[in-house]
Amino acid sequence: MERLASFGNDPFDKPPCRGCSSYLTEPYVKCAECGPPPFLLCLQCFTRGFEYKKHQSDHTYEIMTSDFPVLDPNWTAQEEMSLLEAVMDCGFGNWQDVANQMCTKSKEECEKHYMKHFINNPLFASTLLNLKQAEEAQHSETAIPFHSADDPPRPTFDSLLSRDMAGYMPARADFVEEFDNYAEWDLRDIDFVEDDSDILHALKIAVVDIYHSRLKERQRRKKIIRDHGLINLRKFQILERRYPKEVQELYETMRRFARILGPVEHDKFIESHALEFELRREIKRLQEYRAAGITNFCSARTYDHLKKSRDEERLKRTMLSEVLQYIQDSSACQQWLSRQADIDSGLTPTVPVPSTTGRRSAPPLNLTGLPGTEKLNEKEKELCQMVRLVPGAYLEYKAALVNECNKQGGLRLAQARALIKIDVNKTRKIYDFLIREGYITKA
Repeated sequence: MERLASFGNDPFDKPPCRGCSSYLTEPYVKCAECGPPPFLLCLQCFTRGFEYKKHQSDHTYEIMTSDFPVLDPNWTAQEEMSLLEAVMDCGFGNWQDVANQMCTKSKEECEKHYMKHFINNPLFASTLLNLKQAEEAQHSETAIPFHSADDPPRPTFDSLLSRDMAGYMPARADFVEEFDNYAEWDLRDIDFVEDDSDILHALKIAVVDIYHSRLKERQRRKKIIRDHGLINLRKFQILERRYPKEVQELYETMRRFARILGPVEHDKFIESHALEFELRREIKRLQEYRAAGITNFCSARTYDHLKKSRDEERLKRTMLSEVLQYIQDSSACQQWLSRQADIDSGLTPTVPVPSTTGRRSAPPLNLTGLPGTEKLNEKEKELCQMVRLVPGAYLEYKAALVNECNKQGGLRLAQARALIKIDVNKTRKIYDFLIREGYITKA
């Protein structure tokens, strides 16, 4: 079997024969079973059946030679390599110097052969085109590629863009603050001297190894950020919003595993879950149609239209019941009117925004139909409405406070709060009301 030799013209560039230690000249023999390093023999040692350590004379072998044509029948492989080396040494166009270095071909032969087979060869052009297309296809499969620019952005320190990029400096491919930013401090005082003991020298070597592992971790993290396109986090978040809310939550949870899967595999994983979510939602919708006895899509469209109308009517009834419950609250009525206007105009009803100035006061209690209301006078009814206390409970608290006041000859607020276990603000209002109306006296 013939193969192209990997050595130049200079015989001192070739390793010696393992048998006689002489410099190899082509052709020579390479053992196919021994190595690395390769076990090479000259033809004389090979014919004598030279054996050394594990090498046996019956091993399979390869004949190493470059004396065979590659591109032109009149040019051997060794001459092709010599031509390329001469062009690299002398420069393109200096054909006389190239011919002088080769010694086997003329100036015209060197120029004609090089231009025909290495410049104007359509085979090489198509090969380069295929390599370029393969490289572009490989880059197109990445999740969010980060390409270096001729003039990368240079945001000023502590600017909004710099904060969005986590302090990344594209012109230097570094961050303002690196991972394990103070790792170099462990090396600042280390100095290797001849007087170091073996233990101290080994300790210094271990510190250098630890620092080297930290540098590798920095590069690993930078590679993850670059491969997944995390430099521009704002753009990454915008792309993330294309998924439904449920898939976004999954994306946020699974982001920590992205460094294990790689950019393409991680995106495929998320896309597969998004597809699963869509399929489950569609299956649920079809099951709802089947449960309703629908067997065609025309009936399904009618069902969806009627369902939407029913939901709108149900929403209106719910809003109306809320307004009737708080009929005496003008703000609730105003909110209901605005939401009703939104529904009538085809807009999504707006959710009322709670006030930031303080807690909204509850509407007065409606005493209509509540037991014990007929036993109250107008002032007591007004108290129960404002305090939101049912008449039966108020009558019990009133009787307890009046009895205690008669026993003690007076009643303090602290005693009233200990007697009735309700909200302290409600107790104060009841206590003040009973004193003001003369039912009890202050101790």
